[in-house]
Amino acid sequence: MKALYSIACGTLLGLAGAAQATVDAAQIPNHDSGLTLFGSNQAGNHDGTIPPYSGGLTQAPADFKPDSGFWTNPFKDEEPLLRIDAQNADQYADRLSDGQRHLLKQFPTYHLNIYPTHRTAAYPTHVLEATARNAEQCNTTKDNLAVETACRGGLPFPAPANGNEVMWNQLLGYIGDTAIQAQHNRSWRIARNGARTMTADQSTFSERPYYQTGLGDRDPQMFWRTYSITQSPARKAGEITGVFDYLDTVSKPRRAWSYTTGQRRVKLAPEFAYDTPVASLGGGLLFDELFLFSGKMDRFDFQYKGVKEMYIPYNNYDLYTPAGQCDTEGQFVGSHINPACERFELHRVRVVEATLKPGMRHAYSKRTYYLDEDLSGAGMFDAFDQNSDLHRALFNTMIQLYDQKIPWAVRSHTYDFNRGMLTVLGDAYTGGFKVMPEPLPERHLNPEAITARETVR
Repeated sequence: MKALYSIACGTLLGLAGAAQATVDAAQIPNHDSGLTLFGSNQAGNHDGTIPPYSGGLTQAPADFKPDSGFWTNPFKDEEPLLRIDAQNADQYADRLSDGQRHLLKQFPTYHLNIYPTHRTAAYPTHVLEATARNAEQCNTTKDNLAVETACRGGLPFPAPANGNEVMWNQLLGYIGDTAIQAQHNRSWRIARNGARTMTADQSTFSERPYYQTGLGDRDPQMFWRTYSITQSPARKAGEITGVFDYLDTVSKPRRAWSYTTGQRRVKLAPEFAYDTPVASLGGGLLFDELFLFSGKMDRFDFQYKGVKEMYIPYNNYDLYTPAGQCDTEGQFVGSHINPACERFELHRVRVVEATLKPGMRHAYSKRTYYLDEDLSGAGMFDAFDQNSDLHRALFNTMIQLYDQKIPWAVRSHTYDFNRGMLTVLGDAYTGGFKVMPEPLPERHLNPEAITARETVR
């Protein structure tokens, strides 16, 4: 299957190369196999509610302001196709997650606005060429807990064979060739009674060195690097935390670190993993829940359950760019997200069921993931406690950075049904996100250099 897929992709790229003056060759779907170059079904669905993939969204709307940190909504004039609430949820139950159905039942003021589907995910030519190569030669090792460094530069598994490969696609999703920063990346905790607490206002930096194949100073094993500097609350101002993740999670496990102003030194933080609560988020999110999944896959069995159509958060521009009532205050209604600021679309998702292995410890016994087939990073999961009761539901929203060919999926909403609490990660309504023009040198990105640079500002 991998060989046939790769041959078809290679033929398509070769033929299309001659027509590069008139068309972006790598965005053309692979019609021979019926797949896009990154492995999703190129065709739409039978009833036309999911369109064919036609290259993604690469044209900016007229009101877009480059380098502003914000991406204006290209679909702002669209109206919802339907509204799903507690009264009609049963009609659409097969396209809703357990978490969505629970929210509709729990909150009379909550509903889902379902909009027309747009398959906006788009990738640069060099990423798609490497992805076509990966279809034949990218492999996992060490019981699916490591990925070969030869895979670097492309989406790893366009034809995933198992649940671990689907999850590696999520972990290694494309977020650009440089890095993305936010000066004010805010997190919120909303209690059952609607009381809101800003748990952190942080300056954040995130890059995927996995795609920086031309930089000789990068560790070829490193695939993700992020750090954040806390600006608020005042008692934690100046604290810095960072995470480095590697392709071989067995031989090179996560390297996490922290810096506190009181101690004035960098310390390793091996506890920043698995089901440790993220302190800066008020404990409302676990480290392995960041962006749907983060870290090592050794505690769960990941079973690929196939593809199905689901309503998932997609093209959520109003959650990334202030518009109308959707801003710092208007994004909430009571103890849930304002439905007028959310956008759900019908997409095909890859379903993965993660079951806790015998003898392993974790807060959850099972999680069910629904991950966008176009590998945009959008999706959701349901998490179940040790009694098999629904514990949490997480929704990872996305926008396409149409001027950069980057799917950007960092704002998440996590509902804890046991504690009656909502946690929001990635609110950048103030300042937005900035794509760096070029990567920083490696000497600027070790923990000591980061703390030295940030603490003298």
